[in-house]
Amino acid sequence: MTDNQIYGRGWILAALMLTMMLAAMDSTIISTAIPHIVSSLGGFNKFSWVFSIYLLAQTVTIPIYGKITDLYGRKKILLFGIFVFLLGSLLSGSAWNIESLIFFRGIQGIGAGSMMATVNTIAGDIYSVEERAKIQGFLSSIWGISAILGPAIGGTLAEYANWRWIFLINLPIGAISIYVIYNFFKEKIVPINPKIDYKGLFFILSSLILFFIFLLEGGQSWQWISAPSIILFILFIISTIISFIIESKSEDAILPMWLWQDRTFAFTNLAMIGMGIVMIGPEIFLPTFAQTSLGLGAVASGFILTTMSFGWPTASALSGKLYLRIGFRETSLIGSIVIFLACVGFLLIPKPQAVYLLVIDQIMIGAGFGLLSTSSLVGIQSMVNWEKRGVVTSSNIFARNLGQSLGATIVGAIFNNSLTNQLQNAPSELPHSIKDILSIFHNPAISESAKEFLRNAINFSMQHIYWGLASFSIFIFICIYNVPSRKVITTSKIK
Repeated sequence: MTDNQIYGRGWILAALMLTMMLAAMDSTIISTAIPHIVSSLGGFNKFSWVFSIYLLAQTVTIPIYGKITDLYGRKKILLFGIFVFLLGSLLSGSAWNIESLIFFRGIQGIGAGSMMATVNTIAGDIYSVEERAKIQGFLSSIWGISAILGPAIGGTLAEYANWRWIFLINLPIGAISIYVIYNFFKEKIVPINPKIDYKGLFFILSSLILFFIFLLEGGQSWQWISAPSIILFILFIISTIISFIIESKSEDAILPMWLWQDRTFAFTNLAMIGMGIVMIGPEIFLPTFAQTSLGLGAVASGFILTTMSFGWPTASALSGKLYLRIGFRETSLIGSIVIFLACVGFLLIPKPQAVYLLVIDQIMIGAGFGLLSTSSLVGIQSMVNWEKRGVVTSSNIFARNLGQSLGATIVGAIFNNSLTNQLQNAPSELPHSIKDILSIFHNPAISESAKEFLRNAINFSMQHIYWGLASFSIFIFICIYNVPSRKVITTSKIK
């Protein structure tokens, strides 16, 4: 248990936002610097793992940190996570080959897992139910800012300074966060003789690592139907079954069974998996679609994607008034309906799609995400006391990250299968399998009619993706519909 004495909540919130920005931006700032990194370190065939290892380490540790924060307090775990993240940043900036950079990025991801799990939990600790929607709006805005600034900063540093600065720039920002959190966030922990379920921890980590390697490498390093994929999947199933047996019997479970036995927690987390799937579709394919099918430049296509960040924090901040009036479940249902309408809206936009209509659609889907994610997170946080808030918060964030990883595989398969099928009837000058779509449009030897065929094929493949996203938005609605409705109990006290 804890007795928090909060001084200067504004300073704490600023530090939390800086911390969130470190974790969020580090997944985008590196994208534009990869050509410089590979040119310096070599290892082009391995560069995808520079991204993958960070995502893997971050995601699999989120539920672990959530449990530990409930045992040992938020402050120690967050400070530890920032320190590990900064250590990984320092080491990444001094990497001497691609293998060392991949290893050091894994260290960064381990630190980022703590930051992702703990920031929202602390916000839930120090702000009341009435205040949390506005605060989640602030924290959500960080993702939009990172999506815009990350690639720009990464490209600028790599071009005009050195790619190593994209990691070293984290050090002063992280130092400020550590200083503010250490001095302003006063957390008095009442000893409860905490115990950690080490056997459960081992098998849960094993299950998650096996599953994410299966997702990240399947269809790339090896075929989906191949010996490595089958072996990984079998090991994942075995490890998951053992984890379930251990956790169901443990009094100190890392992922306690009540998370899945309670309808509110279970269906909310399932909805977050669905949300993660829907989120990743536009993030991966919308810029490519805008550059190829619509002929826009990289900056304009990136702008279309980032307009989602206008709707998300705005709706997130406004959701507080809504869930205080009609309840968490009902606000989440409205969010899921808005997401569905945005997915269908994309399908109804006349071709060639007008940019302003795509922008409106992105703002709309961002608003749906803001209404759904904030009311869901604040709703489950308000159901538990301090001792369980870390677990429920981290499970919510983990479910969304898991959905994004699943979604990357699902929407990738939809797009590739659709495009491959259409290319069977392509003009002879187009290959039947295209690894670099943009190179075709920049090739003067390819006729305009062949390029037009490819534009239509990409457009049609995007339609298939959004039909899939609309289906998953219905899944989200069904999950939230099964969450019990309850009135919001407001209080000015911090629980």
